[in-house]
Amino acid sequence: MDTKLWKLNATELGAAVARGEILATEVVESHLERIAAVNPVVNAVTQLMADSAREAARETDRRRAAGEELGPLAGVPFTVKENIHVAGWATTHGVPRFRDHVAETDSPPVRRLRAAGAIPIGHSNMPDLAISSDPASRLFGRTYNPWDRSKTPGGTSSGDGVAVAVGMAALGLGNDSGGSVRLPAAFNGVAGLKPSHGRFAADHRILGQEPMLASQLIPVDGPIARSVADLRAAYEALAGADPQDPRAVPVPAYGPRPTGPLKVGIVADPSGTGVHPEIRAAVDEAAAALERAGYAVEEVRIPKLFESLECYGKLIMTEFGVRWSRTRELLTEKGAQNIDLFMERTPHTDLAEFLRQTGVRLGLQRDWAELLETHPLLLGPTCPQPVPGADVLPAATDAESHARMMLPGALCTVTSLVGVPAVSVPTGLAEGLPQGLQVIGRMYREDLCLEAAEVIERHFGVLAPIDPRS
Repeated sequence: MDTKLWKLNATELGAAVARGEILATEVVESHLERIAAVNPVVNAVTQLMADSAREAARETDRRRAAGEELGPLAGVPFTVKENIHVAGWATTHGVPRFRDHVAETDSPPVRRLRAAGAIPIGHSNMPDLAISSDPASRLFGRTYNPWDRSKTPGGTSSGDGVAVAVGMAALGLGNDSGGSVRLPAAFNGVAGLKPSHGRFAADHRILGQEPMLASQLIPVDGPIARSVADLRAAYEALAGADPQDPRAVPVPAYGPRPTGPLKVGIVADPSGTGVHPEIRAAVDEAAAALERAGYAVEEVRIPKLFESLECYGKLIMTEFGVRWSRTRELLTEKGAQNIDLFMERTPHTDLAEFLRQTGVRLGLQRDWAELLETHPLLLGPTCPQPVPGADVLPAATDAESHARMMLPGALCTVTSLVGVPAVSVPTGLAEGLPQGLQVIGRMYREDLCLEAAEVIERHFGVLAPIDPRS
């Protein structure tokens, strides 16, 4: 093939390897060369798995030569966020405290992607313990947005978004508890899937300790890719029940086909704080593209936004508060300041209030189920403002301004709280930098989200891979 292999998307690579048009070893070498060339500029790949990736590629080529059937992602390199276990590699969570915490087994999504033929090529950078929007870790330093180093790459799956955008990997595996897959996807010009709670099996234990309640209910692992077709391939590999995670449910990956035009609710300005004109124009363009494809679109309001944000904050901050004095010392100062401001705005609560908020969450889920019964899909900005600067966090030095800074991510936050799926898809540029919209759906209807996202992608096109810019 004439093109450089690192430029090809995951489904293209998997099909070409399966047909014998290229070797998996060639695919891996191409991506290792790309990492060597551009990672010093963006600092997205942290632990390079070169030898094990080469060995896995040789095994893939041996199996094909022997006539064995290969998976749909055969030979496809993928990065894995520093808080997801890869057997034989340290799960560092970005902090020195865990630099020697070597995983004995793969986390379920890593195992499932391997079963589909994909090959882990490196761990990817993230903010300390994935609890800050500041895209830097004490252990590995700062990740840079390849479109503009002065802008944030988004968090907390920063490294995966950047690695996929610049061609160091065809897929990234991150996690999302309030936009942490979708925002890095949008800010780097790629696509990301936050699945329904329970759709993908995961393992978020640290040193064998199980997560507390809010951390069981809200964070989910999800893929990042350059195209929606690649997200679909990863989704099909990752979906399903798994004995390693009792939360994962045996729901079919594809539900019944809807009858008649599917209603899409447009949520252009979720928090009422304003939406950038170029992003608003993209919402309108995407809505028109969906209408041409046979969808019925109309403006809607999401239920109880500020009550949802309060519920999210109290559940999350109460769990942080239980061990904050011990956790704070593990973080960078900027990361710790971010959580300090969260806790000033939403102090952790007593047990009675925490338990009450678990009931509030259930009521909010009911409200969302009713909205999605009449409008099975919602369309809104992944972020209603252009990509923020890399140093946005230090500018918010009091709880009130910090709250205003966090409002643009409200749609990501509330969809994580209630557990519904969402796909972020690039929609061109705003102020010269990538922007994205998200398609949100009913529980376990990722298939409908992906289908609508493909319509939007056909209209706007694919932005990546790119070469890092200064």
